[in-house]
Amino acid sequence: MSEGPGRRQYDSLRRTAQAQQTRADIARAALRLFVSHGWAATTVRDVAREAGVSVPTVYAAYGNKSGLTRALADAADLSADVPQLVVELESPATDPARQLAAMAGYDRRLYERAGDIITLIREAGRSEPELATLYHDSRIRGDRTRVQVFSSWPAGVLRPDLDVPSAVDVYAALCNIDVYAVLTGERGWSPDRVEQWWCRALARELLG
Repeated sequence: MSEGPGRRQYDSLRRTAQAQQTRADIARAALRLFVSHGWAATTVRDVAREAGVSVPTVYAAYGNKSGLTRALADAADLSADVPQLVVELESPATDPARQLAAMAGYDRRLYERAGDIITLIREAGRSEPELATLYHDSRIRGDRTRVQVFSSWPAGVLRPDLDVPSAVDVYAALCNIDVYAVLTGERGWSPDRVEQWWCRALARELLG
């Protein structure tokens, strides 16, 4: 008896699930090696061995090591929950202080869940121009969001000694991966405490 279309459809779903699992296994293996051994010292062969797959499988899934790193960067953005940020920024009940809190909350989630990825991309970019561009572009996207938010505020909301570009600079000086790493890694702060301090500091430094 021949197999029906339903069975063939389930086989297709099974293959899709297996492919997704393989990609996830490769990504997790790459992240472990990048963090422990460094991006430059890790080869595609190392990633394949760690993930328990062949080298051609890694290339088929991600193209090359830079492609794999770009995929990790995309996953980092997703982990921070951009839709939640948009909802909080656009809420009818929001005000400038709440918008600052929403952006600080997003940065806390990003650094808490994907700080190791951000750090390795920045470090890898010192020798890999493509990844330097990836890191730079991600910073520019963050700045554009803050420009859009700060520019939407009525006159008098920002401190009188600040214009929008300067406000963006102040935000970047306070809410960045290095400040987060020092406070949580060296000073023993919890992520909640960092976020709460960011909210207070941003309101104090930016709002009139």
